[in-house]
Amino acid sequence: QVQLVESGGGLVQAGGSLRLSCAASGRTFSMYAMGWFRQAPGKEREFVAAISRNGGNTYYADSVKGRFTISRENAKNTMALQMNSLKPEDTAVYFCAARYTYDDRPTTYDYWGQGTQVTVSS
Repeated sequence: QVQLVESGGGLVQAGGSLRLSCAASGRTFSMYAMGWFRQAPGKEREFVAAISRNGGNTYYADSVKGRFTISRENAKNTMALQMNSLKPEDTAVYFCAARYTYDDRPTTYDYWGQGTQVTVSS
C-alpha cells in the first residue's frame, strides 16, 4: 500500500505559477512510477505528466508540454509538479497517482491521492 497526499493547490491569475507536491508513505516510493492527472467539472480525468521510478524519464500531455515540469525526490518520498504560464483551462482538481510502471491511462493506476484544487482566473 502507498498513501499519497497532494498539496499546493490554490487560486492564481492566468500567466501565474503554482507548485504542487505529492507526499508518499507506506511501501518504498522508488518502486513506483508516478503520475499527475486532473479532472475538471463535467470532464473525464486526464493525464498531465508522469515520471519513471528513478526520475530518468518524464512524459507530458501536449497541453502542458513546455509549461509544466514533473520531478521527484526518492530520498524524501516526494514528487512535484511545477506549473508555469497557467491558463484558465488548467483549472481542475489535480491528483497524484502511483503504479509500477509508466502509463498515461488513469484507470491503470493503483494508488491515488485525494486531490488538490487549482483554479486559474482570467
